[in-house]
Amino acid sequence: MSHLKLVRLVGAVIVLAGTTWLPVAAQTQAPSPPSPGAPPPTGRAEPMPKPPGTVQPGTAGKSATAPHEANPLIRMAVVSSDGSKVGTVQSVSTGPDGSVKSLHIRTGGFLGFGARLVAIPEGRFTRSGDKVQLGMTAEEVSKLPEVKEQS
Repeated sequence: MSHLKLVRLVGAVIVLAGTTWLPVAAQTQAPSPPSPGAPPPTGRAEPMPKPPGTVQPGTAGKSATAPHEANPLIRMAVVSSDGSKVGTVQSVSTGPDGSVKSLHIRTGGFLGFGARLVAIPEGRFTRSGDKVQLGMTAEEVSKLPEVKEQS
């Protein structure tokens, strides 16, 4: 075998062997340098700081920046008087004294598409465990007018 063929053969083997390690090397990242003024790493896991507006334990579910998220009714299943699930609570309208005036529920649609937001007035619902029980049938809920989404 000539010297040139041997060099080509060894070069081809090196290139082919190197291509299998290329994806692995691309996935590994060097650790980022610490930002100026940051404390040095201690080697132990520390809790992440909570973003502003999150509910801290012991604050009874109240948040100054997002009071609508603190309401325990939000995301509860809503069941009609005839026993069928008609939607989920999206938001709660409260009066100045903090009493619930109406529930806005997302109802209808399929897999999240085509659903409507309707308001259930005060006195037409009760909380029953982990769901909201309506004093209306599913047909009555489907006839309610759609309300605008609150921002």
